Amino acid sequence: MDLSHLISNAQNMPNIPKIVQELIESFSNDNVNSEQLAEKVSKDQAMTAKVLRMANSAKYGGHRQVGSVNDAIVLLGFNALRTLVLASGLTGAFKPPEGFDIQEFWKKSFSIASLSKWLAKHTHDIDGEVAFTCGMLHDVGGLLTHILVNEQAQEIDRVVAKGADRIEMESSRLGFTYPEAGAELANRWRFPEEIVDGIRHQLQPTVSEDDYKSLAGIVFIANYLYENREQDTETLINNFPSDHAAALNMDKVAVIDNIEEINELDSGIEALLG
Repeated sequence: MDLSHLISNAQNMPNIPKIVQELIESFSNDNVNSEQLAEKVSKDQAMTAKVLRMANSAKYGGHRQVGSVNDAIVLLGFNALRTLVLASGLTGAFKPPEGFDIQEFWKKSFSIASLSKWLAKHTHDIDGEVAFTCGMLHDVGGLLTHILVNEQAQEIDRVVAKGADRIEMESSRLGFTYPEAGAELANRWRFPEEIVDGIRHQLQPTVSEDDYKSLAGIVFIANYLYENREQDTETLINNFPSDHAAALNMDKVAVIDNIEEINELDSGIEALLG
């Protein structure tokens, strides 16, 4: 199957709100007018209500009351507000295909996003909100695949559940993989190249000897922590992907010293999903 052709001719592709599109474009605009964007968000009552609920959740330090979008900018900063609006707009943009557990999908996506943001703070040059956004979108290609070719996607899910390799199955059956589908969608939505690359290379962040995709590395480690969250701390540390941490110049000592914090990261996810 030709992925680009499938997306271009799909009848049920998600439509994201205009304000979300403007916020995506703001990633590459250092002169963005946050007051104007806040005013636009405020005009959408449903989105404003959801953003304020998220802003006042434990995940965003709900110890200070956020009563308006302008308050959110002042108290949280523009980047955090952008993350909340993106989360609100994107979760509402997708109509789940038959048999697809959209709540579970977003729950895992936000868990990976929270882990990505947590890991980013242990690096020197990766923005936590950008890492959160990339983590939130890491598996959007999987959802997109179900939207485009749901029957084939469900068949692949069944054989993967029996132990088959997902990438191998998707490549042979569909001709593309979920990271490729996600990167294509993020590119069409005009997300910055670093996020597109983070999605595309999440399984293999090392593209070449001198080309390591940092956001992909963050998502790779976040996935490791998520998939092994039931392991005891010693096992988690012993199998930690240290080569990727080194490539990211991550403070591994700080990560390991504070590894128990990851157990608290899922608090407040209900507000993001609400």
